[in-house]
Amino acid sequence: MNNIKVTKKGIGFVDKDGRNLSFNVGIKKILNRLRNIVLDFELMGVHLVSVCVPSHLLRKLVFRSVGVKIGKGSAIHMGAKFFSPRGVVIGKDTIIGASAFLDGRAKLTIGDHVDMASEVMIYNSEHDLRDPKFGATEEEVVVGDYVFIGPRAIILPGVKIGKGAVVAAGAVVTNDVPPFAIVGGVPAKVIGERELKDLNYRLGRARLFQ
Repeated sequence: MNNIKVTKKGIGFVDKDGRNLSFNVGIKKILNRLRNIVLDFELMGVHLVSVCVPSHLLRKLVFRSVGVKIGKGSAIHMGAKFFSPRGVVIGKDTIIGASAFLDGRAKLTIGDHVDMASEVMIYNSEHDLRDPKFGATEEEVVVGDYVFIGPRAIILPGVKIGKGAVVAAGAVVTNDVPPFAIVGGVPAKVIGERELKDLNYRLGRARLFQ
């Protein structure tokens, strides 16, 4: 353990920069490190299931067992990765494409009838460039009902995507997206508007064994 320091005076605790820590703080850091190791093994197992198990039903059972909330009729295609899965909430009749990355360090809420294409990445934690210690900040991400997110789009912390909005392929979304807006580019900007506002469709079945 990097937090333990052995000297002639005995055993002490230090932080990652070598500064001495009190006994209580040192023990908390070690316990936190052990929890993170357990989490890493859990995420490794979940990812192996996500990559290797072709059954939607079995994958959902595993995802739910580690805390992902998945609504009725929703499906997550193979290769999905999670960070802190207990913070991820997925509504009903939603399809998550292959090799998606869903970050649950802060709450991630994905609504009903959301169609998310392959390799979409959603983050709700990032490093604070103004922090001398390069610490992390966390902000909730919300994806509204009937949203479509194109392949390889990236959604960054704190973003709220309104109902019926469309995120174009490869877009990097750094700000909120109004309902029914179509956004694209890096960073994403409004490039159009979805004309149909009375949305009531169902996505139906996901592709089998994918």
